[in-house]
Parts: sequence; structure tokens; C-alpha cells
Amino acid sequence: MADKLLIVIANSDISNVREITPPLVQATVAAAMEYEVELLFTGQASPLVVQGVAEKLINPAQQKSVYDYIRAAKLAGVSIKVCIPSMEDWQDELIPEVDEAVGSAYMINETMDDSVATLTY
Repeated sequence: MADKLLIVIANSDISNVREITPPLVQATVAAAMEYEVELLFTGQASPLVVQGVAEKLINPAQQKSVYDYIRAAKLAGVSIKVCIPSMEDWQDELIPEVDEAVGSAYMINETMDDSVATLTY
């Protein structure tokens, strides 16, 4: 059984709140269940960790922003990572919840590790 959950958000349509919130909720629930959880933002989902972007995306059913979901995940113990190219592009503009920037080798090592379950969105 895996000890860790890696959720990679790469190809989700970040303008569609109903598409982007499920992985954030899943990360929060897994952390509340005491699993080690990492969220990795890369590709077209990277702008979600730029200040001001996620705050503007509101889930009308919950009256919560995507940023509220990111903060809830962080408070639950989720480690939040971003790909290195995004960090280079927006280093001074990233939300404070981002723990670190990681490269391709990190992602490959984690997804190939038998103790890590990986979900991609």
C-alpha cells in the first residue's frame, strides 16, 4: 500500500472551477485521513499558484474561491509544490502556501516509487 499521495494538476481547465476543485478537495480529505499528500501544480494549471489568480475563481455552489480550497489543503497538512519553470516565471508573485519548486526528475522519481500513489488532473 502506498504511504504517500501525489496529486499532479497539469491539464485541468483552470477557468472551470468545477473541474479544478475536486483534486484540491481530495488532497484535503487525504491529509485529514493522515496520509502524506503533495499537490504539484504544473503545465497550464501553474497560474493557480500566482497571487490573485485563484482568488478570482469562485465556486458558486459553495461561495468559496479556488484559493480557499488551496488554503484548506495547506491547513490540512498538504505540501504544495510548483514546477521550476513556473517558479522562475513568477517567483515573487507566488502564493505563500507554495512550499517549493521541483523539477522533472522529482516528478518522475515520485511517480515511479511504489510507495507513492499518483493522481493526475
